[in-house]
Amino acid sequence: ETKSEAAAYEFTTLTCIPGNLVYNGCKVQLLDLPGIIEGAAQGKGRGREVIAVAKTSDLVMMVLDGGKEQVNRHREILEGELETVGLRLNKTPPNVVIRMKKTGGVRINKTIQLTKLGEDPEKVVRQILSEYKVHNADVLFRDDVDVDQLIDVIMGNRKYIRCLYVYNKIDMVTVEEVDKLARLPNSVVISVHAGLNLDYMLAKMWEYMGLVRVYTKRKGAAPDFEGPVVLSGQRDGITVDTCTSGISKVLSHKKWTAV
Repeated sequence: ETKSEAAAYEFTTLTCIPGNLVYNGCKVQLLDLPGIIEGAAQGKGRGREVIAVAKTSDLVMMVLDGGKEQVNRHREILEGELETVGLRLNKTPPNVVIRMKKTGGVRINKTIQLTKLGEDPEKVVRQILSEYKVHNADVLFRDDVDVDQLIDVIMGNRKYIRCLYVYNKIDMVTVEEVDKLARLPNSVVISVHAGLNLDYMLAKMWEYMGLVRVYTKRKGAAPDFEGPVVLSGQRDGITVDTCTSGISKVLSHKKWTAV
């Protein structure tokens, strides 16, 4: 529905360009964002504006130059910039619960051995909590976390999001280099110019977004396969309540429903 400008030089896209893609019967909104540079987390090149848009998405597709990646290290630079502003790519939130209270000090419980917090994990946890002015809390560890993960839990403002690394221009590199890029984790190799592997990229995009389609039918009628209710695990969750709310807000207030 929209067209994003393309050229043979870098940083062609200067503003956010929205577009829609219909895939598996669902309309997916794509946002073509300007490229960010080293120092974007501190505001260079309008980096903060670009990153703010990325924080609201369900999936980040990081498009990289397959022919220059080994020299430019753009993937490593971009990962560092996004990590600085609190975006955690392809990671799961640590299963650590911190329940604040008014008095009683810090009480630590764990269901797993903590091996990444030094020889005295409880002392390290108390020191970190004290640095962030948490003096009264119940802490429950269900994951073996390190210091950075514990700080992420305390801060509570980290965004965990899937990221698909898309290496473009594979028609300009050798077969060995293409094979090496394709074997990297969370990566897809394509060539927009030659139209190579685009269908596989869309399939991986759908897989990483984790969308579920629910088709409805009226009693005594055939199912409606035209307009599915789309559920996302990263937003409201994949539950019956979320599905009924997507159909009608009235259904969400029902005390019981036959499914």
